[in-house]
Amino acid sequence: MRAWRVTTPGPMASRPLTRVDEPVPEPGPGELLVRVLACGVCRTDLHVAEGDLPVHRPRVVPGHEVVGEVESDGGAGGFAVGDRVGIAWLRGTDGTCAYCRRGAENLCPASVYTGWDADGGYAEYATVPAAYALALPSGYDDIELAPLLCAGIIGYRALLRAELPPGGRLGIYGFGASAHLAAQVALAQGATVHVLTRSPAAQRLALQLGAASAGGAADPPPEPLDAAILFAPVGDLVPPALAALDRGGTLAVAGIHLTDVPPLNYQRHLFQERQLRSVTANTRDDARAFLRFAGEHRLLVTTTPYPLGRADAALSDLAADAVSGAAVLVPALG
Repeated sequence: MRAWRVTTPGPMASRPLTRVDEPVPEPGPGELLVRVLACGVCRTDLHVAEGDLPVHRPRVVPGHEVVGEVESDGGAGGFAVGDRVGIAWLRGTDGTCAYCRRGAENLCPASVYTGWDADGGYAEYATVPAAYALALPSGYDDIELAPLLCAGIIGYRALLRAELPPGGRLGIYGFGASAHLAAQVALAQGATVHVLTRSPAAQRLALQLGAASAGGAADPPPEPLDAAILFAPVGDLVPPALAALDRGGTLAVAGIHLTDVPPLNYQRHLFQERQLRSVTANTRDDARAFLRFAGEHRLLVTTTPYPLGRADAALSDLAADAVSGAAVLVPALG
């Protein structure tokens, strides 16, 4: 099968990925073998390729927004051959630690992740523990579904962490794959959404989707915010986002990687019970809840398809902020 491996992490210009041809992987006990139909290209993949997130498995195959068809169930049960399933970031937990027992499996110290600890979807085939495979909603094609499996899920988790009150005012900083899905969830729930992003094209998309306003990344929104989510991995945006919050507001930082945050002023940025919170992966319950929501509310998923053979180009375009919506690798395209 064709696949891409992270051989020498570094800037995309240094060609950190290598295209390989190798045997189809064998599913282990309790695992599914999945033929990849589409795989979203996530900024986390870029962080792994460029070394911002040191690889946990040398020569790992990136990719954790995988839509595929079950080729073999390996005796795992739960899914049948021919079923369409999703493979997401969270791949395994110990199930016994204090975090797992209280429903916070995303904080499990023994958690492992697709495309970081184990090979992911930049390939024609992938494996996944059946207990971590996800049933997918109808009404979407393979390419549309792929970004839902991380961009959508983590945006949903970030929205929960931001504690947006009913009918509240939400600020979204950065407007890529995850943000444009989270905005639609918030709008469907009755929120007023203000988007802050440097991209004119993203500003236009935000307004088309129903945002009340769209301005520059560091601009003040037109009204105080009850909650905000920072999707851009830019620590410099934390102070203006906190300053934009109304009393009691919460800023959730959605990225797994963030550049350094400048010094904060307690009175301006945190006083009056403003909160700054991180988002760490997601639970399977988050994933299932979001995918149910997506099945009940048709989301507009903006994508740019790439052949699997151009995975390195897709990541380079993402690094250059040259992708409209979410880049998605499609093996059938070449």
